[in-house]
Amino acid sequence: MYLIYQPEGAEEPQRFLYKPQKLMTVERENLERRSRMDFADFTKGVLNGNALCRRALLWVMLKRQHPTTKFEDVDFAWDELKLEYSKQEYELMREQMIAKGNADPEQLEQLDAEILTAIDEQANEGKALPPIAV
Repeated sequence: MYLIYQPEGAEEPQRFLYKPQKLMTVERENLERRSRMDFADFTKGVLNGNALCRRALLWVMLKRQHPTTKFEDVDFAWDELKLEYSKQEYELMREQMIAKGNADPEQLEQLDAEILTAIDEQANEGKALPPIAV
């Protein structure tokens, strides 16, 4: 999954690879502290569009590039930040829908369309991991 940040006026978006299982302990602790949630709830909050969770996640990602970035300095318009699944994550969702036997043909068609345009992280990361930490 990718966190995509494109502030108004930026020519190109910043694309951050977001794999909850790959965050460092200090980053996870900072996310828990800022969101006031345990990490499993935080990851669900990110997926569900919780503004505080997404702001905290962007802060952690920006701190990797600029270590002195303060949480209070991270502010964005809602349309400047989004999440995108990778091609492998969409493929995993599709496989799981079929395996569970609840594959709606329309949903499969929509997933197939997303797979065609999604970022292929195969070369970088290998097998897709679920976007929620357990």
